Order: sequence, then C-alpha cells, then structure tokens
Amino acid sequence: MNTFLLPDLGEGLTEAEIVRWLVAEGDVVAVDQAVVEVETAKSVIELPSPYAGRVCTLHGAEGQTLDVGKPLFSVEPAPVAAEPAPAAAETEPSSAAAEAYREEEKAGSGNVLVGYGTASSAGSGRRRKPRTAATTPKAAPGRAARVISPLVRKLARDGGVDVTGIDATGPDGLVLRADVMRALAKPPASSPETRIPLTGFRKAVSAALTRSRTEIPEATVWVDVDATELWNIRESVRPGPGILAYLARFTIEALKRYPVLNSSLDTERQEIVQHDRINLGLAAQTPRGLLVPTVAGAGSMSVTGLDEAIRKVTEDAREGRPIDQSGTFTLNNYGGFNVDGSAAIINHPQVAILGFGRIIDRPWVVDGQIVPRKITQMSFVFDHRVCDGGTAAGFMRAVADAIENPLAAMVRW
Repeated sequence: MNTFLLPDLGEGLTEAEIVRWLVAEGDVVAVDQAVVEVETAKSVIELPSPYAGRVCTLHGAEGQTLDVGKPLFSVEPAPVAAEPAPAAAETEPSSAAAEAYREEEKAGSGNVLVGYGTASSAGSGRRRKPRTAATTPKAAPGRAARVISPLVRKLARDGGVDVTGIDATGPDGLVLRADVMRALAKPPASSPETRIPLTGFRKAVSAALTRSRTEIPEATVWVDVDATELWNIRESVRPGPGILAYLARFTIEALKRYPVLNSSLDTERQEIVQHDRINLGLAAQTPRGLLVPTVAGAGSMSVTGLDEAIRKVTEDAREGRPIDQSGTFTLNNYGGFNVDGSAAIINHPQVAILGFGRIIDRPWVVDGQIVPRKITQMSFVFDHRVCDGGTAAGFMRAVADAIENPLAAMVRW
C-alpha cells in the first residue's frame, strides 16, 4: 500500500484544508490523476496521485484541515480497469462552455501540480476526465444548468447557496461565478442570517491581522496633499505611467532617507532588522480577498519600471496566479474604493504602511487665494516601537513634498 502525504506546498505553508475529494474509496486511479482539491492560505490546488491502483483510504473529510506531512490518501497497487465510455450527456462540454470553465478557473485557481493546469497547454496530449455536472431547473429551455468549475461550486457551498436555484447565464446552461455572486447578494428567503466558514485563506488573513493588532503598538498620522502638479504631469504623458507608479517612486526615495521604516522587528533578540532591499508590497483587492503582491527590488526601479511591475503583480494576484507576498513595506491605494482615508493595519512583520485616498477637487489656498486643486489624503501607520513621531512625520513630509513639487523631486533622482 502506498500512502500519499500532504506535500510541502511552498512559501512557508504548514497546512491545507480539504475542499473536495474527486475520488471515493474503492475507485481505481492512474498516475497523475487528480484526486483531491485542497485550499491553502495562497490558493486552491488540485493534487494528483503519484501512484496507480485502487484508493483504499481517504485520510480526511471535506472541510478538515491537515498539516503538511500528514497522510492524505492511500492507494493499493492494482490493475487499472478500463472505464466504460461516458454517455453522450457526460462527454466533454461544448467549446464555449469549456472556454468559460477555463476563464472561471484562471480567475482564481492558483497553483497546479503535475500536469494539471487552468487551461489546456499546447501539445500536452493529456485530457482531463470530465466531471459530473450539476443541474438546475432554471437553465435555458431544453438544457440543464451545470457547475463545472470547482471554485464556483465551493463558492456556492461556502455561501450556503443551492445551485439548483441559480439562474445560469453561461453557455450551455453553465453556472458562472457571477451567477453565484448574484445569488449571495440576495437576502435569505427565510433565515435571518448566513454563516460563511473561514476557509484556509481567510483563516490565514485573520491570523495575520489579529497578530498585527495584538503585537504592534501602532500610531497613525495623516496629511492632506496638493497633488495638482503631479496630476498634470500624469495627464501630459498619457498613456505613460499611472499615478500609483509616481507615488511608489516617491515612497521609495523617502524610505532611503528613513531606512528604519523598511525593516522588521526581531522581538526575541530585541533588534530592529533593517532590510538592504526595498521590496514594495501593494495592497490589492482580489476575488479571494486582500492580497499584498510584492515588487521585488523596487528600490532600483524607474517610474516606468515600477508601473510595469505594479500592473503585473496586481494582475497576477487578481487572476489567482502564484505571487510573492514577502514585501518589506506596503503601499495602499484605497482611493480606488472612492474613500478619502483609512487607518490601515500594518502587514506583519513589516513596521509601517502608507496609504492614499482618492484625488478630488477641493478648495485650497494658493498665494492667499482660494482655488480648486487636486487634493488627496495621505495616512501613515507605523510601529511605535521602531520609531517616534518625528521620524514618521519626516517620512510623511518627504513623500508629500515630492507629490506637491514632483519636477523638483525627479531632478534629485
């Protein structure tokens, strides 16, 4: 008997939650056949079997969390029997439905292992076994609605949504993520509350934020900044780098002047660890929740380079592709949510986070006259164990002065 242990999935992950078994005890599996879906703090992953034979034991139930190195499933060597030909209704979905499925998967499937991808790869020659489709009476006439994507199925299950009552809008009656989200937005018909379990990802986020609030004595300072000149520069170079790239560059220059803010705190040795590289984290809202993808080596990048890198890492985060989240300082653009300010939570083990609100027209005094200007609110949250208000204020003014006089700042680079 061969026992497959939950593998080390990288990036310091120590556990995973069983989302769905794709086989049952007694089933015959082939090498590289997907057996189980698990969710880590980073992504949802299909794990294939490295063994051929008959599944004799599943060592966990759906919804159970296992530690890395613990038994996941056991396979007893046995001849692989030929499978009966699937009925016509169970064959591969139409090309339109398959394409919709791949788009659903690409939107958040995350890592894949041993030949299992979110989209078919040219020349692989491997075909995935089609999964049984769920049906719903609300599909188009003559067609049954189907849930092909495991992520959509899990979203419905976690939200307590019955897929048989969902209006399917995908091709061939396919239930899409948007269909489930619409159903989740509707108030419950009878129950006054909805219980949504914390998945592996949400549990990891919850633990990190709780640790930050528990361990870090944080302080917040903020200032309104006149971004009119920066706005004008951005408009004059369209379609060049976006505002966020300039803000990132100004932040990097300020961190070079105040390197203690680009550090972490070793509480065991009572030491501040200043990092020799600036790896800039960007807070990004994704379908899976808040992620902080990192632009590694941001300290040596130009505005154009930062713009390209920021767009890439944030797109990777939103599309569910693997990302690096080991930043040394975090920049938060909550203005994208059309709000002015936020007292953000520091991304432990970092010691500070800088945020910007929306840029809007406000009355501003210039040379004794009240005129309309492009104003944004900048807020800075820092670990008071690492520095005092003077350092925080100096850093804030370094960024604010660069925003208000961008040409002068860029000349000094």
